[in-house]
Amino acid sequence: MITSQQPVVLTSSSIEASDEEAVEANVSVVDAMHTALLHTEEMSPVAVRSYYVDFYLTQSLEGGFAQYSFMAVDRSETDTLIREGMAGMGATAHLDLFNRAVAAYDALTEEEAEHYLDGGLDQGEETPDAVLRMEELDGEFEELLERENITALNAAWLRGQADLLVLDDEEVGAYIQRLAALIPDLPERQAQAEAEALEDSPDFEIIIRELCSVAGYQLLKITMGDPNYLHDGEKTLAWHFSTDHGDFLMVEEDDEAFMINPETLEIVAAVEFEEADADLVQA
Repeated sequence: MITSQQPVVLTSSSIEASDEEAVEANVSVVDAMHTALLHTEEMSPVAVRSYYVDFYLTQSLEGGFAQYSFMAVDRSETDTLIREGMAGMGATAHLDLFNRAVAAYDALTEEEAEHYLDGGLDQGEETPDAVLRMEELDGEFEELLERENITALNAAWLRGQADLLVLDDEEVGAYIQRLAALIPDLPERQAQAEAEALEDSPDFEIIIRELCSVAGYQLLKITMGDPNYLHDGEKTLAWHFSTDHGDFLMVEEDDEAFMINPETLEIVAAVEFEEADADLVQA
């Protein structure tokens, strides 16, 4: 049984590497622990909060607070972890901006939120003041990165933990497997995870997994959704994901979905479907 507070785990190669690589090493470890069915409370509290601060940073760099709010599964819980992480690493200016952005976003009406999430691209409507305020906060975020390097603060926080555990890259997997072996209800968690994967997977994940199967690639991670991707000259929702053969994106068009190489725009695989819950058919 896992009873003691777990340490932050970093790889030996990341300790003397760049700040970005140190933070990425922690992200990889936490992702691997999630995959091994460890619960958040069975991981290092610092590692988990560092993970979500980086999640916020990554999403905000991709598309501002709109991208973060679009991708966060449980805003309430995630917001709390981010606040605690920023406070722990000393990112006081980012914490202040985050709190202001959360308050401004949560005060948006449904119509204003839709306008903001759409990127304000509808030229036929005047941009509401509340949406302009969100865009100002996004601009403030980009300026703040020049003054308060949140990745450097995050990396220093991870490296400075008294209970830091440094492992060689090849030792990490075995360490996580040993932790997973201590889970008293592991069979139940595995059964629940399999059932949830079948029943609760969103439509886009089911489609992406089928596309990867058609292409013969292994899905590693769905990284982000882009509601403003231009496909054949039209704005559409694209899902970005990584595989063992590189990064790709998925777009839907009528009764088909396509797996596209974002650099060459080559269609790698395609599937046909009639309804969201219908069986997918290889195109």
